[in-house]
Amino acid sequence: MAISGSRPEPVPGSGRYLNQGVRSREVWAWACYDFANSGYTTVVITAIFNAYFVAVVAGNAAWATFAWTAALSVSYAVIVLTAPVVGAWADAHGAKKRVLLFTTIGCIAGTAALALAGPGDLALAVAALVVSNFFFGTGENIIAAFLPELARTEALGKVSGWGWAFGYLGGLVSLGLCLGYVTFAQGAGAGAAEFVPITMLITAALFAVASLPTFIFMRERAEPFPVSAAAGASGAIARTLATLRQARQHRDLARFLVCILCYQAGVQTVIALAAIYAQQAMGFKTSDTILLVMVVNVTASIGALAFGQVQDRLGHVRTVAGTLVGWCVTVLVAWQATSPAIFWVAANLAGLCLGASQSAGRALVGYLSPDDRRAEFFGLWGLAVKLSSILGPLTYGLVNWFSGGDHRLAILVTGGFFVAGLGILVGVDPARGRRELVAAAAAR
Repeated sequence: MAISGSRPEPVPGSGRYLNQGVRSREVWAWACYDFANSGYTTVVITAIFNAYFVAVVAGNAAWATFAWTAALSVSYAVIVLTAPVVGAWADAHGAKKRVLLFTTIGCIAGTAALALAGPGDLALAVAALVVSNFFFGTGENIIAAFLPELARTEALGKVSGWGWAFGYLGGLVSLGLCLGYVTFAQGAGAGAAEFVPITMLITAALFAVASLPTFIFMRERAEPFPVSAAAGASGAIARTLATLRQARQHRDLARFLVCILCYQAGVQTVIALAAIYAQQAMGFKTSDTILLVMVVNVTASIGALAFGQVQDRLGHVRTVAGTLVGWCVTVLVAWQATSPAIFWVAANLAGLCLGASQSAGRALVGYLSPDDRRAEFFGLWGLAVKLSSILGPLTYGLVNWFSGGDHRLAILVTGGFFVAGLGILVGVDPARGRRELVAAAAAR
């Protein structure tokens, strides 16, 4: 069904922020997925396995940080090639929930496989990382596509903020469990090669358990398209190409996707390299890094929730702009930090900006997406984010490698992505984009 300019009335008891027929329990189940998958990014990508990969698997070789960013880049490249097609196929078949289940199983299995990687097992570690991160990123796009089905247009920022805030709590729980085990293992004299693999199993198990409410309570509302429009992968590819050709009809969304490509390059760099920077540049131990990231998850949750409350009133563009200014300040503080105390300040500033920018970006994409092509458009969002996930971390890795291990220079270069994002954001007009979206839908 084409998008309408009218606003659906809320069902009594479901809250004034939800679409007709949506119950609060279903929104909670949707947010549970953010809670479940946050453990993967927090433990594997941000806090534990990345530093373990560099120090233990790759033996602190000169190319170790670059190898980590290159492995991530491969997984993101595969997502870039497949995300819009997967989204279009899910829309055509009314099968977002089925695709989400498949990607969830894949990520859980890949995460568990990381437990097999020990010192020198570079090929195994890279393979398991690529597989798990591919399925994580694909599932992230699909779960985001449910947001416009659940929240009213004028409440997308608020509901998106609920999901991100709850998600960061999931990362906190995962890290808390891992920290408890790491503390116990270190007390017993175990080394990283012995306790890090167990943290991978803890993360995989929590992902499996916490995602169950999503598949039990969340409904699949999308209806399959006629058979002629859903002719397998070829139909999905044709539909994706048609969306790209129609970019002029969605110029504000297209411009914002370019903006996302820039500023998310910085965000993804912070996510992928935070623990490595803390340990290599600031001398943090594994337990110190885990504690730092746990606190950052709290501030990220606060940032997502706080900005989600004001985004729909303040405006999508102003909210994103505010977070990008905050990111610029964060990078400068981290670059100049010479003591753990100052780095803690930078890390918590990053947490506030992380939660806010992630939530705000997802809400704006939802605002500019048509009702009958949500998974496809969020596939384009995923394409932009994953391209940025290649651009940012790989740039950091190359700067670090060619500068002889200068992490401070690498983080300073990262700040340029936020500045570029601010410049591009100036030309985005959500109201105009929404009007053009309604007009395009009426013409179909």
